[in-house]
Amino acid sequence: MGRAEALERVIGGGTGGVRVTVFDGSSAGPPDAPVSIEIRSPRALSYLATARGDLGLARAYVTGDIDVDGDLYTALAHLARQDLELPLGRRIRLLRELGGVRLLRPQPRPAQEVRLRGRRHSKARDQRAISHHYDVSNRFYEWILGPSMAYTCAVYPTATATLEEAQFAKHDLVARKLALQPGMRLLDVGCGWGGMVMHAAREYGVRALGVTLSRRQAEWAQKAIAEAGLSELAEVRHLDYREVGEMDFDAVSSIGLTEHIGIANLPRYFRFLYDRLRPGGRLLNHCITLPTNIEAVRRGWFISRYVFPDGELTGVGRLTSVMHDVGFEVRHEENLREHYALTTAAWSANLDGHWDEAVAEVGVGTARVWRLYLAGVSLAFEQNQIQLHQVLGARPHSDGRSDMPLRPTW
Repeated sequence: MGRAEALERVIGGGTGGVRVTVFDGSSAGPPDAPVSIEIRSPRALSYLATARGDLGLARAYVTGDIDVDGDLYTALAHLARQDLELPLGRRIRLLRELGGVRLLRPQPRPAQEVRLRGRRHSKARDQRAISHHYDVSNRFYEWILGPSMAYTCAVYPTATATLEEAQFAKHDLVARKLALQPGMRLLDVGCGWGGMVMHAAREYGVRALGVTLSRRQAEWAQKAIAEAGLSELAEVRHLDYREVGEMDFDAVSSIGLTEHIGIANLPRYFRFLYDRLRPGGRLLNHCITLPTNIEAVRRGWFISRYVFPDGELTGVGRLTSVMHDVGFEVRHEENLREHYALTTAAWSANLDGHWDEAVAEVGVGTARVWRLYLAGVSLAFEQNQIQLHQVLGARPHSDGRSDMPLRPTW
């Protein structure tokens, strides 16, 4: 039996399945399959044999030892339907059929794979983690994200809205939930390229301060703020949110930062934001979550080695409980999971549309990391493996008043 037949038994085939082709000339699966997974070298098999979960597949794909002819999303959707965690006996038989114990020899890891040193979630290590992902290239992000430069879930007013329309709608939804008015002060933690800061200043006349651990983001944002004529109202600093000294903000937005905080640090994180608000002020926390609170934190797989080092997800129930415990009154919550699937699909299309430029800018390995990452998270949001929640909290006055309307006004 050829290697392709052995692999096909694991990843599935049949009508609507995938075709498997292997470097030894063997193939399996329907000839007219819409997608073909190409095993290009023995090293690909070694990666698959020596790593659990999706890490071996990621290593082989990033290095080009595995490729996909056809739509990568379709290939991942097919693989997601298979049970790839084989019992020990079947794994041993499969290993023998594919090439034996020599496949267990260690292989060099791709240069894009990172393991950070130092105390987890210390300021120095957090700086390195953020730099790994966000300091890739502003030009590269411009191609993927489009003119909005918003690297968080958009809010689609309709299924046919453009990415730019949806990102504007997201920023405006946050602004309306926070009840922004001219002259108010907004703190945006983890501000990225300054999209929320500029939206608040331009559309609502708010004095907005954004902070980010990415130096390249801060440089890009300050230039964009100046070019937009918003320098009197908007500012972005290259700064750890824990070093913000100003107090008595009217509102705080945290859009896509909580995933980087660490579960053990959530009480300190929310307490810090609570302390920065005046009584009656509001916090809008927007972040990716797991579907439940009981799932284990996912570490050591593709996302944490290649995309978000030290990232930790938890359920929205834990987040809201911690917010309550530090003093916030939670007033509204919603899940925007389907919107993030649409957002990442749009980013994937942007990457494919600028593929040659992206490869020239950041290298083929990094570009392949992003192609795999965006296709994978699109699928994860669609299949409810991860979610996106916005939670609105208020800091009550000492007498219990929240300054919230009787019914939502957004």
